[in-house]
Amino acid sequence: MGTYIISRIGIAVPTLLFITLAAFFLNAFARGDPAEIALRSGGQDPSPEAIAAYRQELGLDDPLPVRYFHWVTDALQGDFGRSYLDNREVSAKLGERLVPTLRLGVSAFAVATIAGVSLGMLFGMKANSAIDYGGRFISLLIAAIPSFWLALLLITYIGEKSDYFPVAGYGGFRYLVLPVIALAAGPAASLMRFTRNATIEVWRDDYVRTARAKGVTEWRVAIRHALPNAILPIITLLGLRFGQILAGAIVIESIFAWPGMGTELIKAISGRDLPVIGAYVLITGLAFVFVNLLADVSYALIDPRVRLGSRNGGAA
Repeated sequence: MGTYIISRIGIAVPTLLFITLAAFFLNAFARGDPAEIALRSGGQDPSPEAIAAYRQELGLDDPLPVRYFHWVTDALQGDFGRSYLDNREVSAKLGERLVPTLRLGVSAFAVATIAGVSLGMLFGMKANSAIDYGGRFISLLIAAIPSFWLALLLITYIGEKSDYFPVAGYGGFRYLVLPVIALAAGPAASLMRFTRNATIEVWRDDYVRTARAKGVTEWRVAIRHALPNAILPIITLLGLRFGQILAGAIVIESIFAWPGMGTELIKAISGRDLPVIGAYVLITGLAFVFVNLLADVSYALIDPRVRLGSRNGGAA
């Protein structure tokens, strides 16, 4: 088990390194002089001398490897520099937006997982029935609708006709419903179709037929016998769908005026606030790698064959 976890962490290290390089070079090679952009955003008309002095203060005249080392060192300590727009610390700005983004993202991920896996199992158990055909059609339709378009439909046909579901702002459960549906619908639809196919594969196996012949209820057979044997590829897809939710949250937060990191990123892109953009890329990239690392580790916890394979030096 320990060997397997260490090997998964070792695979994740190059990805983490690439993410730090991407976030750093996003700042280093962006068009325009960062020092001049920062000074002009403060309402100044900087002289060449002022720009040169500020470049030296920011360390922009150092060689790229030195700048990268300092940037990574500071980032590991939670220091992403200061915003060009208001001169506030980037870590403080994004820290204020972290909890709303986590509320929205985790809620959407939970809804997508529960709805996608449970309905996918139902469609797989009822393969080629009216329920299956209807579910496949609806899931395909939902998967084809962009999240921003679904958000606008929800606002028009539900939010504006009901006082219970606010269409903008931050608050309790009522404020979460519409943005969570808009953000979770696409990942849930793909999970439905994938889980359906995985369920059909195991539903034909002998141990499932034996359990059904003994009179065990179909849902108990599905949960206790079929799902554990179909769960590994589903877990892989869950890790990928988490990345889809991270990406979609940027647009959904903007549409529903949700005060998360995605809304702050939109402002940063509009104002070319490079430190905020680089920090967002790094934070979301680390979150994506961490979730997929958890998915890899869960393989060993769920399937003993993965643990045995890692002990014997086999591919896991």
